[in-house]
Amino acid sequence: MARQTRWATETERGHAQRMADRFRQMAAEGHDLAGEARTLDAIVAPGSAVLDAGCGSGRVGAALAVRGHTVLGVDADETLIAAAREDFPEIEWLVGDLTELDLTSGGQRRLFDAAILAGNVMLYLAPDTEAEVLRRVAAHVRPDGPVVVGFGTGRGYAVADFDAHAAQAGLLVEQRFATWDLRPWRDDADFAVTVLRRPAG
Repeated sequence: MARQTRWATETERGHAQRMADRFRQMAAEGHDLAGEARTLDAIVAPGSAVLDAGCGSGRVGAALAVRGHTVLGVDADETLIAAAREDFPEIEWLVGDLTELDLTSGGQRRLFDAAILAGNVMLYLAPDTEAEVLRRVAAHVRPDGPVVVGFGTGRGYAVADFDAHAAQAGLLVEQRFATWDLRPWRDDADFAVTVLRRPAG
């Protein structure tokens, strides 16, 4: 059975609906909500299949779809998935726990050209499940496909711990930046954007 996530504690206070409403309002006001999508779009080939893991209410996946990619979004929060389905019905959104991620089609595992975990997904996972989530996500990405992860540092999850979890999942750190617009990484950065890949062979 899946362990209770840190996100579950937040959603008990109605955080999910507030977050969905906040992003809807920001979109209506013309705020730029596509920074993560632009980064991944620059890394992958046109028309790629992308797994949006921990997709929330769908803003990143929707921005990727606008750029011509085929997106499948997965999130454990039913409220956020309902918002994604309402706002972006042309995209496939699934309710699912990333610690148990096992997407199949025709009896075969579904594979994607890339995966993205944006929106501080790693910070909301149940403690001690981080490596398993990365392993499950990576298992759905084609060989040499990127797994791009962004999260705020200094919030109880150290970059060194993330690197250890990535290694446990069989992933190598290929690149790291301090922002989604690819500012150079520095040790005191308050955000980390990391491009992971499985080693060749």
